Amino acid sequence: MRTILRRPDFRLLFGGLLASMTAESILLLALAIWVKDLTGSDGLAGATIFAVIAPMTLAPLVGWVVDRYPRRPFFVAANVATAALLTPLFTVHDAGDVWVVYLVAALYGLSSITLGAALSGLIRELVPVELLAEANGVLQTVRQGIRLVGPLVGAALYAALGGWALAGIGMVGFLTAAAVVTALPAPQQVPPTVRLRWPAELGAGLRHLAGEPALRRALLGYGLGSLVMGFSESLIFAYVDQGLNRDAAFVGVLVTVQGVGGLLGGLCSPTLVRRLGEVGTLAAGVAFFSPAALALAYPDLRLGFAAVLLAGVSLPLTMVGLHTLIQRRTPPALVGRVAAATQAVVSGPQAFSIGAGALLVGLLDYRLLFALVGVATLAAGSYLWRGRHLSAPPGAPAPTPPTRPTLPAPRRPVEDTDRPGLPTPADRRHRDSCPDTTNGRPGGAAVRRG
Repeated sequence: MRTILRRPDFRLLFGGLLASMTAESILLLALAIWVKDLTGSDGLAGATIFAVIAPMTLAPLVGWVVDRYPRRPFFVAANVATAALLTPLFTVHDAGDVWVVYLVAALYGLSSITLGAALSGLIRELVPVELLAEANGVLQTVRQGIRLVGPLVGAALYAALGGWALAGIGMVGFLTAAAVVTALPAPQQVPPTVRLRWPAELGAGLRHLAGEPALRRALLGYGLGSLVMGFSESLIFAYVDQGLNRDAAFVGVLVTVQGVGGLLGGLCSPTLVRRLGEVGTLAAGVAFFSPAALALAYPDLRLGFAAVLLAGVSLPLTMVGLHTLIQRRTPPALVGRVAAATQAVVSGPQAFSIGAGALLVGLLDYRLLFALVGVATLAAGSYLWRGRHLSAPPGAPAPTPPTRPTLPAPRRPVEDTDRPGLPTPADRRHRDSCPDTTNGRPGGAAVRRG
């Protein structure tokens, strides 16, 4: 990863993203805690997370907008707009103002899609193709590291200073990111592409995902895994309560261990992409979740630590593999739409599985559900692994396409006249028309006299 960090342009981008990722990590949990304090309702607090996820349905429209503007100025403007949309939080005082928090959460979710799509395009412009995996690996490593402390810091700041202070800190983070990214050198201008009618442009990202074999397999396999991976968000509480007989607060310890695994996965992800390719790395990430889930089906603390560590490793592998695949296999003019469409396609099954897990954990034994998660993720990982040849590692020679067998040309029958040393028909005609008078013998051979 030192190679990518030696690039001045990426270091600037990295510094800006560090500020914005910290703001994101602090705000997400704090908004839900704020609603809980205002209303006393767990359900209304959980609805805050739903408000953040709901704008995923607008992903095709967001991607279309992102692709219509230059990456760097658009990314700067999106960060400034994100800071501005937090200002209504300063008007929240009691339970009657909860709708303001929901509105900000929904706009924040829309901003998250926008920033993610713009960032994918910006990285594609700044970073050479051979260093894309390193760039994505560095960002995932930092993101996982921030997740170790960000939510806890946000909760502590909220308890000490209140929600308004968190809004102010979030605004500073996004404005800092905008200011730092403004200093980036302007990338080379991409030649303008032919504009289609807007309905066709809206669906261009989804059509590209469906038409590119590696991306299609990646989304199908990861989508299958996501349908059950979200169960763990609810199952982990049952594991701690019913399996380990500990308080719910112990989940925080397991989340910390999972964050350590995320750091390890982020550090290892570029190496795996170079050796296995993007689809192979994605397959490894999904498959690693299988033994983790199966281990959690048996309530043992030592196994539990190993399981959540392995689950932490899997997340950055899937993200780095998927994001690098999108950036390598998508034309620059389509990156925003494809990234936004991918985020929507992946987040949909995840949101469904989180809700389904919360319902099923009250009906079925959590151990049975963890076993189901293990089997399903193993199947999804196997499906992805069988398609790893679709994305060869960077620098590997492309496989030679099989050639159609060719039949030998039919041989022309060989006549005596074609054999060397024998006279041809032309020779015979010439000989007949010009008799040989040597030694007075027509057509006879010359006789040497001794």
